[in-house]
Amino acid sequence: MERPEEVVVVDASVVAKWFVEEEYSDEALRLRDDYIKRRVDIASTQLLPFEVLNSLRYNPEFGVEDLKRTAAALEGYRFWLFPLTEDLAQRSVENALRHGITIYDASYISLAEVRGAILYTADERLMGKLRGAKGIRHISAYKMKG
Repeated sequence: MERPEEVVVVDASVVAKWFVEEEYSDEALRLRDDYIKRRVDIASTQLLPFEVLNSLRYNPEFGVEDLKRTAAALEGYRFWLFPLTEDLAQRSVENALRHGITIYDASYISLAEVRGAILYTADERLMGKLRGAKGIRHISAYKMKG
């Protein structure tokens, strides 16, 4: 099956909203629905499933079985996950230091830069640190395709 023309990068803050109902879950689910309908493809770092599960692990509503089901669901999505390669590693370090953010957060930004894609995040703290940065949008700005 052919990949859709548009590829977006997402971080764990967006994908976690697929599993818990909270602010901006509706917008995150619209992106997920576009992915399922093959209107858009999702790229991320190989870190994504671990970060999603880690964030949900601290949600008091999630038990062991919930986390296991979520892990299986994440595997089933078959995102386009990228490993830490030389270019991505170098950019991640540079972005982390430039913006005063974690390497984890910088890896998503750097992947979007490398792929020439938009990064969607629900992390408002991160958005505050990245004011004026190109190619980064809050998930609330996502418009359904088609």
